Amino acid sequence: MDSSLYFNAFIYLAAATLAAPLGRRLGIGAVLGYLIVGAIIGPAFLNLTRGHSEEVLHFAEFGVVLMLFVIGLELDLGKLWRMRTSIFGLGGLQLTLSTAALALAAGFLAEDWREALALGLILALSSTAIVMQTLKERGLTETSSGKQGFAVLLFQDIAVIPILAFLPTLAHRTIETSATGHHSGNPVTEWMNSLPALGEGFVILTAIAIIIVIGKYALTPWLRWVASLKVPEALNATTLTLVVGTALLMNSVGLSPALGTFVAGVMLASSPYRHELEGNIEPFKSLLLAVFFLAVGASINFQLIASQPLTIAAFVLVLIAVKGLVLFLLSRIFRLSLDQGLLFSVALAQGGEFAFVLGGFALGQGILSPAITAQMIAAVALSMALSPILLIFLQKVILPRLGTTESEDPPEPDVENDHSKVCLLYTSPS
Repeated sequence: MDSSLYFNAFIYLAAATLAAPLGRRLGIGAVLGYLIVGAIIGPAFLNLTRGHSEEVLHFAEFGVVLMLFVIGLELDLGKLWRMRTSIFGLGGLQLTLSTAALALAAGFLAEDWREALALGLILALSSTAIVMQTLKERGLTETSSGKQGFAVLLFQDIAVIPILAFLPTLAHRTIETSATGHHSGNPVTEWMNSLPALGEGFVILTAIAIIIVIGKYALTPWLRWVASLKVPEALNATTLTLVVGTALLMNSVGLSPALGTFVAGVMLASSPYRHELEGNIEPFKSLLLAVFFLAVGASINFQLIASQPLTIAAFVLVLIAVKGLVLFLLSRIFRLSLDQGLLFSVALAQGGEFAFVLGGFALGQGILSPAITAQMIAAVALSMALSPILLIFLQKVILPRLGTTESEDPPEPDVENDHSKVCLLYTSPS
């Protein structure tokens, strides 16, 4: 086996061991600690990652998938239905208005309106991993800003499906595979696009129906059988098989794997085994998310930033300012208090991890030029790194001057306390 695999695993695990305690000791949070340490071990400084940051980043995105599964376990269909206005109303308006505003701003940089629109769509998406982990660290997940932020992020995950289908219609340049190193298309999307419109919709609905049926009717009896085995490894294997299988199914029909695992988690939210499932997923989720944040830090192209500092700085400033303004206006429309509106706006003002995927896809489809794609990726990575800093600054400097404070809302009874029966899948031998 290639020794570089062990070396990279050692570097990232050692970095994760140091980054979280360092971030908390400095009062900047674990996420920012991971990003800073990731940048240090990356190509720009120590180059310990040996140029494998992008591959590690795609692998560690599975941590986001696991995170959405755990979030789904903590919800139920009743609460999800009550959030429909926030998910589709606030989420839909955020994506539409942010896309329009960012596309207008990108018009000064892009070659034509199609490239500007593609940039607007990609940059309108925020980082689920950064936002949810930072809100959790800052104790904001149960505040109104945290709940509305989650609703927007969930809609964005749903919106990735039509965005992927729509982007190829904006292609306007010759694809230079040899120059860019990207393929002309995504095999999954090409397979889906080969189907008629009704056939594509039927396949997507069938995949979602399979997840719902299995999650609601088949998994609880299966978990009951696993409980009778009293083998801890069987539970771990069952949980990971469920998550990986759901992600594969969603990916095969062109949907977001994170969205699919979220649906699976919601289907199991009423199961008496949900606490045990969450406990077994948590270590894998935390470790992969740590590696994801490290890889984001390591992937920041400091060489490009140093060669084009004003362009990249303007890109980042416009991205955060435009998204933040749109989010703040929407927070007032949806009647968030001033402090919660500011928290909501700053938390989601960065670019997201989907930019790495959609940017490469748009480049391969001949939508974005290599130069503007590189600038966009650098700006998104920087905005993700700045996001925890801005939130800390808001909480410690701005909000106290405004005389406002944020506090967690009391937990809703139907979320955490509606399951009086908790089943343990196995008992440890005494």
